[in-house]
Amino acid sequence: MSDRSLPANFKEQIIQMLGQEEGNAFLNSYEQPRTYGLRINQLKLKTNDAIDELIQAFKLRPVPWCSTGYYYEEDTRPGKHPHHMAGLYYIQEPSAMSAVELLDPQPGETILDLAAAPGGKTTQIAAKMNGQGLLISNEIHPQRAKILAENVERMGIRGAIVTQATPPELSARFPLTFDRIMLDAPCSGEGMFRKDPSAIEEWSPASVALCANRQWDILQDAIAMLKPGGTLAYSTCTFNRTENEEMIARVLNEYPEMRLKAEKRVWPHLRQGEGHYVAVLERDQQAEEQAALGRTNEARANKKRGKSSRAGRESSKELLNAWEAFTTWTKLDLPGFQADGGIPVLFGEALYLLPRSKELNVDMELLSGIKVPRAGLHLGDYRKNRFVPAHALAMAAEAEDEARVVALETNSSELAAYLHGETLNVSTELRGWVIVAVKCGSSSYPLGWSKASGGQLKNHLPKGLRLMH
Repeated sequence: MSDRSLPANFKEQIIQMLGQEEGNAFLNSYEQPRTYGLRINQLKLKTNDAIDELIQAFKLRPVPWCSTGYYYEEDTRPGKHPHHMAGLYYIQEPSAMSAVELLDPQPGETILDLAAAPGGKTTQIAAKMNGQGLLISNEIHPQRAKILAENVERMGIRGAIVTQATPPELSARFPLTFDRIMLDAPCSGEGMFRKDPSAIEEWSPASVALCANRQWDILQDAIAMLKPGGTLAYSTCTFNRTENEEMIARVLNEYPEMRLKAEKRVWPHLRQGEGHYVAVLERDQQAEEQAALGRTNEARANKKRGKSSRAGRESSKELLNAWEAFTTWTKLDLPGFQADGGIPVLFGEALYLLPRSKELNVDMELLSGIKVPRAGLHLGDYRKNRFVPAHALAMAAEAEDEARVVALETNSSELAAYLHGETLNVSTELRGWVIVAVKCGSSSYPLGWSKASGGQLKNHLPKGLRLMH
């Protein structure tokens, strides 16, 4: 694209910020092709030969600020590859990888991604947590929350709860709770101009002011949920100071317990990326007095949750039956899978494993009143006294966990047939639930379930994930 298509007010704003010479260098960067990036999924890819295979297949080059991030060549189209369906990587704009790197999540922590869709930062956080702790990933818009839940599932994440709630609804439930909060704030999208020309049409000084007002409202709820000593990363994909430095200055002015730890910009005329702003804030440990309120609220919630009812006892019995059916099934069909570190919950027929951290035991009463598209890991459905495994369980498992695996080459006709939802021919000796996996390096990675009987492998890949011919 040409800088001639950019709004005059935007160009004037850039020149005022950077000066004439650097401002022109910035505007001239729009004449260059946009960059493309992906991030390796550490939860799945653990062998160097598999990573090397991806590097060669997609002509990957390292992103300097993210150890698992890579640039790829557009013509390699990794988003259309079976390895993408297996969750081996996430397609993500390289600049956006900087925010979670600065947030620095740790295993075992209680973390919130407050505006999480489509899931780039959530999946990056989850990989750094390495299956330990609790991640709540929130998105207010229903369709975007659905996409977020699908990406969490594809990447094989066990320890995330996907919620669809407003920030005030969450802050009322989780005061002074989280070790770390990621707020990739809804913004005016100036860093999207090269990627999405419609963002240019939607931009105006008025839209910048509107976004800043919305960001301030969300930030106040985020701060209310940050525990003493906790860390908040605020990021945008926009360039103006109103939504960035001035927003952080307002936080520091109105919240004396907050301090600025780091601030970073990725400029598209200086680095390969579309642009990003990140500020990392820390809450002073001295806010401990306020934490007493959070503990009091949690105690009240626990007291409320302690009340039992006949309906509760009946549902507990059904849950016990479902859990027993699941554990019996895994001994035969998924013997290597460890369902630890969570609490089983039942929604109708659907059995989930609700994650928890050392400091926060979430149950469904604490989440009552808000929509929860994904209550942790969907294990499967309990139907007519038998257990039927969920697609999410296959994606969260390793091929070695399953008693029966059919591992296919990426360029095989059998793999293409499976991804199109077709039935495969197999040995008549193969019976029961089977994980269909794709090979990468010396390992294989689950794509979904099939069920073998009578020499055929009946396809159980969800219809919404099947490829069109």
